[in-house]
Amino acid sequence: MTSGPASAPLPYRPNVGAVLFNRDGLVFVARRADLPNAEGAPGGWQLPQGGIDPAEDPRAAVLRELAEEIGTDRAHIIGEHPDWLCYDLPPELVGVALGGCYRGQRQRWFALRFLGRDSDIRLDFDPHPEFDAWRWIPLAELPALAVGFKRAIYEALARSFARFAVPEADA
Repeated sequence: MTSGPASAPLPYRPNVGAVLFNRDGLVFVARRADLPNAEGAPGGWQLPQGGIDPAEDPRAAVLRELAEEIGTDRAHIIGEHPDWLCYDLPPELVGVALGGCYRGQRQRWFALRFLGRDSDIRLDFDPHPEFDAWRWIPLAELPALAVGFKRAIYEALARSFARFAVPEADA
């Protein structure tokens, strides 16, 4: 069942994303559990991200999403991309992905410093984990991991957050 005229475009889903830097200036990426054989394939690895609840502050949402997706909120916000970034789903995914209700996502991205130990990251924290593996990578490698329709966002994040991609003692 649809609401409104068939020609009306679907809205963007409000979303937050986390570029989580460790003390060495490396970025956390995780492999999607629904793409376990995508070891080197673009789109198999991504940054934590998730929806913003109604009336939820994006800064609170990004910490909540970290806890839900990677089992830890041991991080603090060190930066914020100045603009909302949007992406459109490819035509074959519109009406299928994101519950079929959205044309893509409108995202607020944050840079965060991880305050914990690697053992604090628990992908099995949620009974239905989104990710099945994770690793730390140099920020410059991030865009190459993105699926095509998200690559421009990952490129913008690599530029915007480059100042955080240094060891903590140098930051």
